[in-house]
Amino acid sequence: MAREGTIGVLNALDVAKTQWYHFTAIVIAGMGFFTDAYDLFCISLVTKLLGRIYYTDITKSRPGVLPANVQAAVTGVALCGTLAGQLFFGWLGDKMGRKRVYGLTLMIMVVSSIASGLSFGNSPKSVMATLCFFRFWLGFGIGGDYPLSATIMSEYANKKTRGAFIAAVFAMQGFGILGGGIVALIVSASFDHKYNVPSYQEDPAASMVLPAFDYVWRIILMFGALPAALTYYWRMKMPETARYTALVAKNAKQAASDMSKVLQVELEAEEEKVEKILESENQQFGLFSKQFASRHGMHLLGTTTTWFLLDIAFYSQNLFQKDIFSAIGWIPPAKEMNAIHEVYKIARAQTLIALCSTVPGYWFTVAFIDYMGRFAIQLMGFFFMTVFMFALALPYDHWTKKDNRFGFVAMYALTFFFANFGPNATTFVVPAEIFPARLRSTCHGISAAAGKAGAIVGAFGFLYASQSKDPAKTDPGYPTGIGVRNSLIMLGVINFLGMVFTFLVPESKGKSLEELSGETEEDGVEAIEAAGSRTVPV
Repeated sequence: MAREGTIGVLNALDVAKTQWYHFTAIVIAGMGFFTDAYDLFCISLVTKLLGRIYYTDITKSRPGVLPANVQAAVTGVALCGTLAGQLFFGWLGDKMGRKRVYGLTLMIMVVSSIASGLSFGNSPKSVMATLCFFRFWLGFGIGGDYPLSATIMSEYANKKTRGAFIAAVFAMQGFGILGGGIVALIVSASFDHKYNVPSYQEDPAASMVLPAFDYVWRIILMFGALPAALTYYWRMKMPETARYTALVAKNAKQAASDMSKVLQVELEAEEEKVEKILESENQQFGLFSKQFASRHGMHLLGTTTTWFLLDIAFYSQNLFQKDIFSAIGWIPPAKEMNAIHEVYKIARAQTLIALCSTVPGYWFTVAFIDYMGRFAIQLMGFFFMTVFMFALALPYDHWTKKDNRFGFVAMYALTFFFANFGPNATTFVVPAEIFPARLRSTCHGISAAAGKAGAIVGAFGFLYASQSKDPAKTDPGYPTGIGVRNSLIMLGVINFLGMVFTFLVPESKGKSLEELSGETEEDGVEAIEAAGSRTVPV
């Protein structure tokens, strides 16, 4: 039964049974996220190869690696672009509409993904510079996909299964990470079968075939454009969401017409009711107003801090996975492999982690989020991430012994499982639910950008922090760090802080978007306070 003040078309969406259009929206938005994850994480599969191709001196005992500043730039520049894109396209999605901006972000991703693989130049410096340039713009497009995909899915979904639908879009990130590993395995295995070259230790000059091996990283990077390009047509055919059309664009007639086609039922426009709601005090305040601060300020603080802390841990783990695998012996020393074997072994390790923990974690969230609630899953995820990080770090010497290596990998995989069956999914879901329609995409973009700021801290900071304390064991060009063990302890502390800040995040399970934001409620301070109090987790 609709509450008084609820607009009929929005209520129809809230109570609609799960239909084919829900799954269509998940696939269309999800393929964008497949590309996002593929493009962001595949770079960690090829950085060792880039070092060998462009920075190897065959008179040295070890193959070349990217200099510290180049490694940081190649790894982190897409994250910087993503942060900028989240803020810009989040704001633009509220100004121009979700659909109009949605196709633009996809085209930027497709073009930049292809351009990254075509990075050109006659010197290592020029190739790395053009690669960084294109990966920044790739990140910029990816950034736009975060607030727009989340907002579109939340505004299309019914309130009973909204969490599962938004989480399912985000869960495609797991398949993107897995897809990157599989593509790298296929490409590296194909080149290895054709060239079959010796290890660097056996013959430095023969361990790498140029220009043939230069195509390997380019093919891996460019492949990410394919799934996004395939969904462009269907993304453009999606109608604008009814909540944007009615509550922001102020066109109740168009909203009713669009959703009548989607839901295949007759819906009344209710223009007078919409007009009355839009004239109310609840529809007037902006992002930087006292009213927003009193109603949603603590919520925005909660969504930004938890996403920031989560991404420090999540991205540093993903990006220095290969270093951890080397430390425990899953990946042999670089000199004992040729260039292609190194890509293959890094990809194999990351694919196994994705298959066994990352992907299942996402889908556990999809299955349980509308039963357990966002708050419980996020708190549980941060708790177990903290526990497993300290369990890895404190007896670290024990885990590095040969007999215990698989135990280390199992516990490391569990931290990923609870990241994804936990805050990595919920930090994406909640900001798309709790803010008013006219600020929803902007606030999700701000929350996501805080996350990417954390990712930048994780990606840049832990490249240096995870270096050995022994100068003889550091990668060339890097200063000594605090070591893997102390880095893991730091990540454990960060995860604990995430658990603490989760108490600022509201529970949104089973409530309509308008009930959560209070934007269709009666005017007045009491109404604002009442709407805010309903979202405090119990």
